[in-house]
Amino acid sequence: MDYRNKLVLAPMVRVGTLPFRLLAAQYGADITYGEEIIDHKMLKCERRINELIGCTDFVEKGTDSVVFRTCNEEKDRVVFQIGTSDAVRALTAAQLVCNDVAAIDINMGCPKSFSVSGGMGAALLSKPELIHDILTTLRRNLNTPVTCKIRLLKSPHDTVELARRIEKTGVSALAVHGRKVTDRPRDPAKWNEIADVVSALSIPVIANGDVFEYDDFERIKSATGAASVMVARGALWNASIFLPEGKVSYEDVKREYIRKCILWDNDIKSTKHTVKEMIIHYSCLELAEGKAVIKSESTADLAELYGQKEYYQLVKQGSFYAS
Repeated sequence: MDYRNKLVLAPMVRVGTLPFRLLAAQYGADITYGEEIIDHKMLKCERRINELIGCTDFVEKGTDSVVFRTCNEEKDRVVFQIGTSDAVRALTAAQLVCNDVAAIDINMGCPKSFSVSGGMGAALLSKPELIHDILTTLRRNLNTPVTCKIRLLKSPHDTVELARRIEKTGVSALAVHGRKVTDRPRDPAKWNEIADVVSALSIPVIANGDVFEYDDFERIKSATGAASVMVARGALWNASIFLPEGKVSYEDVKREYIRKCILWDNDIKSTKHTVKEMIIHYSCLELAEGKAVIKSESTADLAELYGQKEYYQLVKQGSFYAS
């Protein structure tokens, strides 16, 4: 994995499943992070080859519940992000999937209560010894590149000191979200504090925060000196943000996303969540389209809503896979 001069899709819970990652890549994303998977959940999984769809699934044992789905098409760019608070669990989870992905990332930035209450995500930021233990354990035992994603700490000095400690573990790159745990998405990202980290490290730093247009990739890169740039909400609202020539219409992006969800048999809850997030940004869920999405109970319902009924039938009949 080369982490320099790359456009990166950020990890997003319930959004970053296989169809959305492939959609972002289709529009120009060089590296695509999957949604955070908690180590406990991954340890309950077994690896299965899904020959009908042509993918690799990590399925909860004794069920048909797919926890992580990937395919050969994304093998050289997909990053598997783990939520963890324990080095041994993190390693065991990583070993299950490391041969099917391009890199392993540890989430150290999620401020949500489900993550922090388990000692994961942003809770790790105040535990440098545990961070060191987790990252060095992965580095010593995996041939796959290892990275992590952090947020800003209370002071620029504290952030730089933590980043230096992380660099010493031998990680391949460090992603920095330019907000503190207490900041809200509407608060401006502090690009200047990302720049402090960049100037202190020799490994590639991936800058994240307030990238909403293609031109923002170059703006944040110039402002921070970062090696690469990561985008979350900007890609969620319109995955074609990665196109140098400018975004395609949000309606076209939505339809293409639905087609990929049909083809890769995406979980309906994930699909609905992602489409609703797109709609909320451009419109509202109280209008006819939003109500129809909320009412939808299956991928077939969404296919009909977005004019993809014929495509859905072709895929389900196996005609598409056969060809």
